[in-house]
Amino acid sequence: MELLWTLFISFIQVGLFSVGGGYAAIPLIQEQVVENHNLLTMAEFTDLITIAEMTPGPISINSATFVGQRVYGTLGAVVCTLGCILPSFIICLTLAYFYYKYRNFSGVQTVLEALRPAVVALIASAGVSILVLALFNTDFNNIVLGDFRWLEFGLFIGGFIILRKYKLSAIKIILGTGVVGTILQLFINAI
Repeated sequence: MELLWTLFISFIQVGLFSVGGGYAAIPLIQEQVVENHNLLTMAEFTDLITIAEMTPGPISINSATFVGQRVYGTLGAVVCTLGCILPSFIICLTLAYFYYKYRNFSGVQTVLEALRPAVVALIASAGVSILVLALFNTDFNNIVLGDFRWLEFGLFIGGFIILRKYKLSAIKIILGTGVVGTILQLFINAI
């Protein structure tokens, strides 16, 4: 029961402080489940984030559900998901009330504009963390240049170029790099 309470409080914090959407929540979830409570390894966390990105729905809620399922089963999934959405639900109801009441007040727009750089920084932090993990199989503090993963780097560059140059959908790129990466890895392991 103590573990369920820890999960609930952890995801209440994630839901409360992940301003900017799901991708901004990734570093917060990582801090809670990998660093603070040691509930998952970094590799397990990355696998869960990958699954959460591929499944329909908001990534923060998917991540909460998958972490809860991994750590405590179905009840853990429910507890983590509720913890993640409860602060947003309460805050949205409160803000909606005040926004509609004071939406013509110039201070509201000033506050929203001031939050944008922090949101961009949180999203960039999540992206860099995932990229470092993909390329070095470790977190940012333990990078060893000799552990650089060339296959993953090639897939990243290829996917990035295809995304930018040909404007192919992200879903097709994810599926394509998954297939190509699997085939190349099987070929490398066979050698």
